[in-house]
Amino acid sequence: MKIGAGSTPMTDTFTSAGRTRVMSRIKSKNTRPELIVRKYLYSQGIRYRLHKKTLPGKPDIVVSKINTVLFVNGCFWHHHDGCKRSNWPKSNKDYWIPKIRRNIARDKKNNALLSSMGWKIITIWECEVGSLELHGILQEMIQVYLHKD
Repeated sequence: MKIGAGSTPMTDTFTSAGRTRVMSRIKSKNTRPELIVRKYLYSQGIRYRLHKKTLPGKPDIVVSKINTVLFVNGCFWHHHDGCKRSNWPKSNKDYWIPKIRRNIARDKKNNALLSSMGWKIITIWECEVGSLELHGILQEMIQVYLHKD
């Protein structure tokens, strides 16, 4: 048993080095859900830029032609409300809950900044990728893109 950030006991099946190795492999860019969305958009004729550093939050996908940004969020890391993948952690709560809440606050702040700059924001959740829901979410954006000159 280890002692976590807030001196809350937590059991871990990994050594410290093992946990570090596992956590280092969690990607923030080019995740499987993001690649699926990008492939779908490209197949529909949508051209885009990736992770534009000049925009708040460095959106995953930027479609400048129609002033639209897409964030492909992990349900756990950004706490997708009501999703089975976004359960609050049961161990090391003193660390994880504030971290996830900071992610949520940062997302809200970045979305407000982007909106004030005239960008339309589409958030796609990890659980929506690979389903017909994704097609429905993006269909309006695709139609606007294809009919914009």
